[in-house]
Amino acid sequence: MFSFRYHAISLVAVLVALVVGVLLGVAIGDAGLVSSAEQNLRANLREDVGRAEDRATDLESKLSEQRRQARRYEDASYPLLVGGRLDGLRVGLLFLGSPSREVRDEVADALEPTGAKLTGTLSLREPPDVAALADAAEGTRYSLLERDPDLLDDLGRRMGIQLLQGGKLLRAEASALFSRRAGKLGPFDAVVVARRLPEGLSDEQRKQTDALEDGLMRGLTENPVTVAGVEPTDSTPSQVPWYRDRDLSAVDNIDSVAGHGALVFALAGAGGSFGTGPLAEGLLPAVESVGG
Repeated sequence: MFSFRYHAISLVAVLVALVVGVLLGVAIGDAGLVSSAEQNLRANLREDVGRAEDRATDLESKLSEQRRQARRYEDASYPLLVGGRLDGLRVGLLFLGSPSREVRDEVADALEPTGAKLTGTLSLREPPDVAALADAAEGTRYSLLERDPDLLDDLGRRMGIQLLQGGKLLRAEASALFSRRAGKLGPFDAVVVARRLPEGLSDEQRKQTDALEDGLMRGLTENPVTVAGVEPTDSTPSQVPWYRDRDLSAVDNIDSVAGHGALVFALAGAGGSFGTGPLAEGLLPAVESVGG
C-alpha cells in the first residue's frame, strides 16, 4: 500500500516536471523569437547599408564630375588670365640642391601661355666642391677658396649677378658650380628658385652650402629683375620662410593652376607669398598689384 507521503512526493515530482516542461517550452519559444528578430534586424541593417553605399557612390560621382568641370574651367580660363603677360621674358629655373622634374614641368606649364620662355634649368651642386670652384677660378681671387672659404659668399653673389647679366667667370665655373644644367646659363630676365635641403651634410658642408646660397640670392635680388621661390603643396619642411627672409616672392602650391597663376603674377612684379600654406597672404596677389 502506498502511503500519503509517497503520494505527496509523486505529486511534487509531477508538478516539478510540469514546471520544467513549461520553462523549456518558453525557452525554446523565446529562442525562436530572438532568432527571428535577429534575422529581421540584420536584413534591415543590410538594406540601410546598401542604401547608404548607393547614396555615397552617387555623391562621389557628382563630386568627381564637379571636380572635372572645375578643372576644365581652370584650364580654359588660365590662358585668358595670363596670356601675354610675360611676353619675351627669358626665365631661368635654379634648383638649390636636388632637381625635380615635377617642379620643372609645373614651371614650364605655368609659363607656356604667357609669352615667356624657360631658357635654362640649373641645379646648384650641394655641398659645393670648393676645390673645383677654386681651380676653375684660376687667375682670380676666388682661386684662394680652399684657403679662405669665406670667399664662397662673395663668389655666390658674383654668380647671381652673372646669371642675369652674363659673364666670363660664370662660364668658367659652370661645371664646378652646377651638378646639372639644361639650356642656357643666362642671361635671364627673371629667375624661379626651387630649394630642397640636402640631407646628411656635416656642419662644415652646411656652412659652405648656406654661404653659397645666400650669396647667390643677394646677387639675384640686387638687380632690377623678379625672383620667385616655389614649392609643391606637400613640401616638408616648407621653404617659404627661407624665400621670404631673402626678399623673394613665394608660391607654395606650384603643382596647381592657382600656383601657376601666382607664379606668373610674381614674375610680372607682384610681391608677396601666395598659395594655401599658413604663411600665404592669399591664393593670388591682390587685384591692384596685378595690373592689366
